[in-house]
Amino acid sequence: MAEFVRICSQAEIPAPGMVKEFQVNGRALCVGNVDGAVCVLDGTCPHEGGPLGEGSIEGGKVMCPWHAISFDVKTGSAEGEPDLKVEVYEAKVESGELRAKL
Repeated sequence: MAEFVRICSQAEIPAPGMVKEFQVNGRALCVGNVDGAVCVLDGTCPHEGGPLGEGSIEGGKVMCPWHAISFDVKTGSAEGEPDLKVEVYEAKVESGELRAKL
């Protein structure tokens, strides 16, 4: 059963419009900040394994830095690529820490 786990401190959350990669329990996660709303997604692009946490955010989508494939931060679906999707995790900031339900 999924449970909330610590991703990073609140101070480490990227600034609005930015993303950052974190390693948690052996997996790469992409933490993004969309106008103050924090999102946590799987950090590996399913296309060719690009690091989403090194990408960018545009229009509520995380863009892979390798091939510019964009993933919706709410659904994980790739824009224009119905077969590509990343996991999106429920996240919350609590007691000075970002936690996600993994």
